[in-house]
Amino acid sequence: MMIKVKNYQLNLTSCHRLPERSFFFRGKQFPFCARCTGINLSFLLMPLFLFNIIYINLAISLLLLFPALIDGLTQAFCNRESNNYLRLATGLMMGIGLNSIAAHTGKGIGALIINSIH
Repeated sequence: MMIKVKNYQLNLTSCHRLPERSFFFRGKQFPFCARCTGINLSFLLMPLFLFNIIYINLAISLLLLFPALIDGLTQAFCNRESNNYLRLATGLMMGIGLNSIAAHTGKGIGALIINSIH
């Protein structure tokens, strides 16, 4: 969602949506770039993490964040261009890591609440 005020734009989605870094379907650009598409698609897995159908320990969850960070930072600072399929893959890894970290955090907070009640 973009908000325009005079000559300034505020991007509330934090995704740049550059056409060259986005997928297209039937001539229409996806609403997110390839990396954000991967992150958002992986968020559909959140219920599986919350109900322990998928479990990833915290250390591996943190490691899953690094491929997207490395890919993004090397593009920004090392004059390197990635491709959309690598962006999608690193976005999926990051999203899975974020799901797992959120589930660990929620379960930890829930345990603290339960323990404080007893």
